Amino acid sequence: MAPVNQETAIEALDYGSSVTFKSPTEIVYLDYFPSQLRAKPPRTAEEKADWTRFVCISDTHARTFDVPDGDVLLHSGDLTNLGTEADFQKTAEWLYCLPHKTKIIIAGNHDLTLHADWYEREWPKWHRRQQKQNRDKIMDMLKGKKARDAGLVYLEDEYYEFKIRDSGRVWSVYGSPWSPWFHNGAFNYEREHAKELVAKFPKTDILLTHGPVHQIFDQVIGGEQVGCEALRARMPELRPRLHLAGHIHEAHGAYIHTWDPENNYEAPTIQNDDPRVLSDLTTSDNLPDVKHSNPERERTVFINAANWPMGNRAKRNITGTLNRKIPFGGPGFQAVVVDLKD
Repeated sequence: MAPVNQETAIEALDYGSSVTFKSPTEIVYLDYFPSQLRAKPPRTAEEKADWTRFVCISDTHARTFDVPDGDVLLHSGDLTNLGTEADFQKTAEWLYCLPHKTKIIIAGNHDLTLHADWYEREWPKWHRRQQKQNRDKIMDMLKGKKARDAGLVYLEDEYYEFKIRDSGRVWSVYGSPWSPWFHNGAFNYEREHAKELVAKFPKTDILLTHGPVHQIFDQVIGGEQVGCEALRARMPELRPRLHLAGHIHEAHGAYIHTWDPENNYEAPTIQNDDPRVLSDLTTSDNLPDVKHSNPERERTVFINAANWPMGNRAKRNITGTLNRKIPFGGPGFQAVVVDLKD
């Protein structure tokens, strides 16, 4: 575990029940007691396969909090509040200190300075009081020597491959910071241009996008489902092992989907209040297999890992105080831990 920021200590919070999902090749820890998080499964002589642990976060907005250890850290954007040098400095120093060997990050609509052409036009609207931010300095935080030494990899519409073990498999990942238009933030696109954008996404093991897929953990407080329709249309073709998004804070959740060729590989429709998800809630001592799971079928772990508590799940009981807002990365908005069999 990374050091706990005392301002966001969560030991006194009511974690409720652990929430874990399992298939033959995936284990997902959605809600858990940090001190009781299980180690990833060991390599067995019969299967001769290792497991890799991915720790998924998003929408941290220059906050720091306790994050479980793992092989790979994935961050799906909104590293900062408004893309200032100070926010990037705080976030970068936090990421450098995390113990994961590989840390793969993308930007989001709040990371204004990273969208180079857009920022050149729009910076007076956002940073007139602070003055124009030094993008070169920020990029050095994310891609310079200190970042490389810490295992940090920043992707902006880029493909990347990596290994965790010298003798292990090669993992492929594609990272895209874009999301549908929202208040003219960074990396926004009009929905009518989405098809052209997502057509460029290659088939990979891991897909990072800031915005979620339409109808998959994309429901806002008012009930509207605001994810990308074009990305949903491409999902049956892409079928990554893991798709990580954020952006919609109140839609934090995870789901293992089995692709069914008899159903034209149709993408799921799932929100974090869906009865199908709720029916799979369990304690970590009784891991259920995903219904109808078949080790030969392809599966995708869909995750919205937004860590900013928002919506009707953003308050829980704290010792001595009822219905108090929980901190960043607290129960219900923790880092999502995913073990994938190599």
